[in-house]
Amino acid sequence: MKFSPGDNLKTPMTINILLQTTIPTTADDWSIARFSLLRDYLSSLTDDNGKQLCQVVGRDRITDMDGNDPILSSLDQSDFDQLWLFALDVGDGLSPQDIAGINQFRRRGGGILSTRDHQDMGCSMCGIIDIGDTHYFHTQNPDPDTSRLTRDDPYTTYINYPNYHSGANGDYQKISATEPLHPLMKNPNSPSGKIEFFPAHPHEGGIGIPKTNPHARVVATSKSIVTQREFNLIVAQESYQDAQGNHLGRAIANSSFHHFVDYNWDISQGCPSFVDEPPGKGMTENPQALQDIQAYVKNAVFWLSHRQ
Repeated sequence: MKFSPGDNLKTPMTINILLQTTIPTTADDWSIARFSLLRDYLSSLTDDNGKQLCQVVGRDRITDMDGNDPILSSLDQSDFDQLWLFALDVGDGLSPQDIAGINQFRRRGGGILSTRDHQDMGCSMCGIIDIGDTHYFHTQNPDPDTSRLTRDDPYTTYINYPNYHSGANGDYQKISATEPLHPLMKNPNSPSGKIEFFPAHPHEGGIGIPKTNPHARVVATSKSIVTQREFNLIVAQESYQDAQGNHLGRAIANSSFHHFVDYNWDISQGCPSFVDEPPGKGMTENPQALQDIQAYVKNAVFWLSHRQ
C-alpha cells in the first residue's frame, strides 16, 4: 500500500493505526512482517454496525537522504490516529526529526502505544514526551531504584539488565492488574472479568513512572519466574494539557514487544535465527491466554482513541 503523510486513509469513525518498527526491513529480524497476527486481529475488529473498525498500516523504518523516516518525521501532518511503536533498535532507530514528528503527533491528540525489550533495545525513544521517561534502559534513563540495576535473567548471559524473566517465548505469564481496575485490563469473557495472562518472554525491559508525572499509573505487573521479583508490565498515560495549551493524546508503555509479536502468540510462526532460548507451548495450550492478549489489544485501540 502506497501512502504519504497527506493521504486521507480514513472513513468515518475508522481508527487509523500505524504499526511501526524502528529497524529497516530485514528477513532475519523482528521486522514488521512478524507482527502479522496483531495486524490481522486489529483489521478484524468491527464496530456496532459490523463495519471494519481499524485501518492498519504496518511498516519498518526507512530513511531519506537526511537520515529521517519520511512518515515519522511528519507524523503530525498525517491522518493516523494511533502510533504503535515497536522500538527494536539500540539507539539509532529514530532521528531528532522523527522524534519531533512523533511529539507533534501526540501534541495534536494522537495516541501512542510504545514498547521495547531488554537492556538498551528501544533507547532511541528517550526523546519522546513522557514515553522516554517511562522506559528504563541499561545506559540511558536507568531505573531510579538502584536495587534493580542487576540481571534478572541469568541464562542468556549476553543480555544485561533490565531483563526480567517472565517465562519462555511461546508460554504465558500470570499477570496482576492493579486496583482500581483500569479499562485496559478488562476482559468480560474472562471468569474474573479481567485480563490474567500475557505472552511471556525470557528478558523483558523495565518501565516505571517519574515522580514528576501525575498523569500516569502502573495498570499491570508481573513477576520474574527466576527471582520472584515483581516488575511493571504496563504503564498508562492519561491525556493532559501542556503549558502551551496542547491536548496531548493518551499513551501506553509495555515492557516488551514480545507481547505482540507472532512468535509469542504462536511459536509455529517462527522466529529469527539468533533466538536461541527453547520455546514453550503455553499460549497454544491455554486458549484463555490468547483471548486475554487480544482483549488487551482491543482495549488499547479504544482507550487510546478515548472511546472507553
